[in-house]
Amino acid sequence: MARPPFKPTDEQRNLVKELAAVGAPHKLIARKLGIRSPKTLRKHFRDELDLGSMEVNAHVAKYLYQSAKAGNVEAQKSWLRSRAGWGTHTRHPTTDRPPFIVAHEEPNEPCCHENPDEILPRITSSSVRQILYARRDL
Repeated sequence: MARPPFKPTDEQRNLVKELAAVGAPHKLIARKLGIRSPKTLRKHFRDELDLGSMEVNAHVAKYLYQSAKAGNVEAQKSWLRSRAGWGTHTRHPTTDRPPFIVAHEEPNEPCCHENPDEILPRITSSSVRQILYARRDL
């Protein structure tokens, strides 16, 4: 014999909304109501599951905002961290590499055999900038 279709009551709807608001998993809410499958829970209580946590978050945000407006410094900090992107981050270097790039080129001939007058025309302005930038940080 087939099961009768599930008909949610207003009391069950309120319970689902409250449990969803505090973050209870769908599987546990279904079990509390005597429903075997979370799928059935979602089918019959979709609005309550979606709106429960949203309404609680809205109430908490409202009271936090009112408290921040009233001068509560901790509430102000909390609001700015969560809503305005403020944080207590300190920037640390992510690598041990130096803050500059040194180009490495293999010489065509050993350096000790080259005439300085022949080397100077080959030095490019970017090479000079790299050398000056590296020296500035020493």
